[in-house]
Amino acid sequence: MSKTNESLMQRRTAAVPRGVGQIHPIFAEKAENATVTDVEGREFIDFAGGIAVLNTGHLHPKIVAAVQEQLTKLSHTCFQVLAYEPYVEVCEKINAKVPGDFDKKTLLVTTGSEAVENAVKIARAATGRAGVIAFTGGYHGRTMMTLGLTGKVAPYSAGMGLMPGGVFRAQYPCEMHGVSTDDAIASIERIFKNDAEPADIAAIIIEPVQGEGGFYVAPKDFMKRLRALCDQHGILLIADEVQTGAGRTGTFFAMEQMGVAPDLTTFAKSIAGGFPLAGVCGKAEYMDAIAPGGLGGTYAGSPIACAAALAVMEVFEEENLLDRSKAVGERLVTGLKAIQAKHKTVGDVRALGSMIAVELFEEGDHHKPAAALVGQVVAKARDKGLILLSCGTYGNVLRVLVPLTAEDELLDKGLAIIAECFDELA
Repeated sequence: MSKTNESLMQRRTAAVPRGVGQIHPIFAEKAENATVTDVEGREFIDFAGGIAVLNTGHLHPKIVAAVQEQLTKLSHTCFQVLAYEPYVEVCEKINAKVPGDFDKKTLLVTTGSEAVENAVKIARAATGRAGVIAFTGGYHGRTMMTLGLTGKVAPYSAGMGLMPGGVFRAQYPCEMHGVSTDDAIASIERIFKNDAEPADIAAIIIEPVQGEGGFYVAPKDFMKRLRALCDQHGILLIADEVQTGAGRTGTFFAMEQMGVAPDLTTFAKSIAGGFPLAGVCGKAEYMDAIAPGGLGGTYAGSPIACAAALAVMEVFEEENLLDRSKAVGERLVTGLKAIQAKHKTVGDVRALGSMIAVELFEEGDHHKPAAALVGQVVAKARDKGLILLSCGTYGNVLRVLVPLTAEDELLDKGLAIIAECFDELA
């Protein structure tokens, strides 16, 4: 009997816990660049990119070749037992790419959550302090410490009890929702006054563009004041670039556009083009704060993923993907703003590079987030052959994370589908 999405969903429901969500009731069979084909042979345009993992597209030939070659050499030794050059080469290249005019070192791990966990460990060891300040709407992972940092209870930590202590929540600046840079800085000062003195805070962690929180871009003046505040109090600034990194925002790291450098940078997702790799890069003196044995992991920085990451970075150079990221963003934003002009439910279209969001409100009222409409658009787009994602604190944001390698014709097809969805739902 041929496989169907419905039959596989039944098997999935019986075998997989319900806590593992699934946005689309589709099982992928194969993919190429910016399209995915399901088990029933239907092709979809992929505007999700595995949640920002496929900036170089599905199965880029250069990445596939690099992985195949590595598989003829070795697949695993555990770097802490027997080292291998690709790990070191990835670290050298990341050290050169992360912003900051200082000596850097890089640790490789496997997932974004693991990168954030290790960044906090490093900050605590480097400062001798324990507290961390995170932001409303922030998303940093699903492990216990990262859930403490993540600024959204449902669904991520609902029913699990209180998360680890020593985490304090400041406001993320967003003019559209009435939070100015002054308000955000004042919220940090309130933490210092009411909850923990600066000498107890090891780090402030921030996404330069919030991911799950709604793709809000941190204002440059806020970043500069945040950097000054950290310097004043001896606090480390951690930039969580898991989603923004690897070219999504038009520079390899979004902090390159913020006018200041963080002390520690986390990265993951698109860095290895679909293979599990993540890491922390930071000032060498801070990265060396932990003694041998205190960092690492069995699969951390696997040879396969390192080979893929080296190929990803070559593809970015050879195909000018940073320029392409900007061009993709401009093309999609232009099309989405044309939709906004016709539909007052579209309250905002925003982007940094090709990290693009469309925020929906009932009748254009910024106090009435239209989460239900977002769900309808996502479902209708899927029926028309386009895979979209939603996000935002109130679930009212459409986000676009299409591979940077997608052809203009495919981008235009995706835009046309989104336009059709809004016209039909109006």
